[in-house]
Amino acid sequence: MSSAANKTIHAGPEDGWHGVVSPDGPFQPEPGRYHLYIGLFCPFAHRAYLVRHLKGLQDAIGVSVVKPYPKGNDQGWPGWQFPGANGPDDTYDGATADKLFGSKFMHEVYFKADPDYKGRYSVPVLWDTKTGTIVNNESHELLRWMPTAFNSILPEGSPERELDLYPEHLRGKIDEMSEWMQRDLNTGVYKAGFAHNQEDYDKNVPTVFAALNHLESTIHKNAGPFILGKEMTELDLRAYATIIRFDAIYVQHFKCNLGTIRGNYPVIHNWMKNLYWNVPGFKETTDFKHIKENYTKSHADINPLAITPLGPFPDVEADSNLDFASMRPGSISHPVVLERQKELYK
Repeated sequence: MSSAANKTIHAGPEDGWHGVVSPDGPFQPEPGRYHLYIGLFCPFAHRAYLVRHLKGLQDAIGVSVVKPYPKGNDQGWPGWQFPGANGPDDTYDGATADKLFGSKFMHEVYFKADPDYKGRYSVPVLWDTKTGTIVNNESHELLRWMPTAFNSILPEGSPERELDLYPEHLRGKIDEMSEWMQRDLNTGVYKAGFAHNQEDYDKNVPTVFAALNHLESTIHKNAGPFILGKEMTELDLRAYATIIRFDAIYVQHFKCNLGTIRGNYPVIHNWMKNLYWNVPGFKETTDFKHIKENYTKSHADINPLAITPLGPFPDVEADSNLDFASMRPGSISHPVVLERQKELYK
């Protein structure tokens, strides 16, 4: 029997869900069976939403979208809301009703899977309509197995079926980069942004820019158009979900303002612009209104007046240049950043 069939899916009220869609497990690939809950604001939900688009699964996997705010109290209660939670006039463009259950709050979906659940009511969530439970709510796990889980229901020979974001010959590099990217960049911006004192902020901001310096040189060395060269991998999705939010949110809201993507990192900037404008799925899954209003209107301790800045403008500049070899890689040369870069990426 496969490891997917034997794996503990949900160990109890304190645990998340860790199921896997596979032909030999309890969650088998079938069109229309699964439903994805996301927030367009969330970089971690963005990864799963991107997979759904890139793999051509829009008709096979339904989606419900929570509003970007309000978030709830300091304990996360009542959590993310669906339109209509506060009456018929409670609408938000781009958010949807809970298409399965008509829930007002995301926590209601969690309690359908486990009435005693005591964890966070986060997105993404992949729901199985056949067994009536959550399959998985861990974004990094979904990013790893979703790109191949539904290949059997895709047309043979189609580009979507052939797309492999974790190809065997690149797995070593992907695993190595995923570790530091998640630690220093994807969650690094949050460590800086949610710092409660000057010492924590001063410690974490240089790490973010050390990671950006390293990513800039890595893409330049591999000559693009993707992070590891000619093949798109899960690294591109992992990085994009953070980079596309950087100038719009992390620079001002999280005070990651030692530099900007568009002003200081020409290679990353052009890599990002190419994905947004030229690779179907990236632009379609990116909503700057949801992104900006989520952060600026959900964190009263950071932004008590809940004012959302107009800029930067435009959201994404046009005309990407993929001749990375002709570029001089950018960097932030703050002494602490360079020292941190040396420590982290010997």
